Amino acid sequence: MQKFKDYRCTICGRTYSPEEAIYTCPHCGDKGILDVEYDYEKLKETVNLDYFKNNHDYSMWRYAPMMSIPSEHIHEMLRIGWTPLYKSKRLAQYLGVKNLYIKDEGLNPSGSTKDRASGVAVLKAIEAGAKTISCSSTGNAASSLACQAAHMGLKSVIFVPKRAPIGKLTQLSIYGATVICVDGDYKDTYNLSRKAIETYHWYNRNAAINSHLVEGKKTVALEIAEQLDFKPTDWVAISVGDGCSVGGVYKGFYDLLKLGLIERIPRILGVQSSGCAPFVTAYENNENLKEADENTIADSIAVGIPRNPNKAMNAIKLSGGHFISVSDKYILESMALLGRLEGIFGEPAGVTALAGVQEALNIGLIKPDESVTFIVTGNGLKDPTNAQKAIS
Repeated sequence: MQKFKDYRCTICGRTYSPEEAIYTCPHCGDKGILDVEYDYEKLKETVNLDYFKNNHDYSMWRYAPMMSIPSEHIHEMLRIGWTPLYKSKRLAQYLGVKNLYIKDEGLNPSGSTKDRASGVAVLKAIEAGAKTISCSSTGNAASSLACQAAHMGLKSVIFVPKRAPIGKLTQLSIYGATVICVDGDYKDTYNLSRKAIETYHWYNRNAAINSHLVEGKKTVALEIAEQLDFKPTDWVAISVGDGCSVGGVYKGFYDLLKLGLIERIPRILGVQSSGCAPFVTAYENNENLKEADENTIADSIAVGIPRNPNKAMNAIKLSGGHFISVSDKYILESMALLGRLEGIFGEPAGVTALAGVQEALNIGLIKPDESVTFIVTGNGLKDPTNAQKAIS
């Protein structure tokens, strides 16, 4: 924690000490999303190749010195992270790419990569003395928060759109969360959760507001790099909804670069469904984000008004990457393809990155001799209804 230097606003660039700002920039308001900044020279004193070689905690908590979290309760947390990174053979041959790696995040405690952010949120809530933690979610952030909160004895209040898949709603009930199904889209769900959090003073797990959650999300990039002996692939692909996860991927590689542990940041491919692609539209037209329809089976990335646009756009632009969209039909085909060729079961949003890699190869954006990692963000058992569509 002593290496956590300050917050920096992604809009105005103002910096704040940890005591000055909790969620967003006081000057820019809700749109002033903050970045957590570190004293990298101080970090280098402890975080180096020897640190990783001698650290036998094979979970995301091995990266605690690089995160803005208290250490007192880490030993009590569920094992999150250090998910497998598989080198593909059959799928790589099918796609026509030389080196392809698959990061299977569906093996986290609640079945998705969102456990990384929720674990951090629970630790920060405990640090703040909160008894209740809350968020809005299209599904995975909700189930991961309910899971992590239950383990640490916190109450969770979850706001979800009524379209959320039955698998994720069932998880929420099993974990004992208070669930509020909103008759509306993600925008309506987020707005209602925001009002409730402000009214009842619950700890806010909404990733676009709470800058510490990116510090959890970035650990997937830290793992990818370490699992590849700190020589990451040319490209890393991930599905994009609110923009927080892709921002976290960039932040992880950025931290490693600043620490001198990698020589370059991979190009990041952000993939959206064509039925809900506000980032792709803004990127291609070089314009500000506009509200988009939420017309996709990939519920986890069905976010018509992304709350973290700056970090997501910066992740793509600063890495020399690209945004791309794929159809829901393509996503369903990718579910079956990944299962058939690799034995990995991903939900629709979980395999969207694979569909994006295939499309990027088809249009020549990714070259066959380049190396690629794609992140399967969630397990297919979360959405059995669409899994049935993928095989019908």
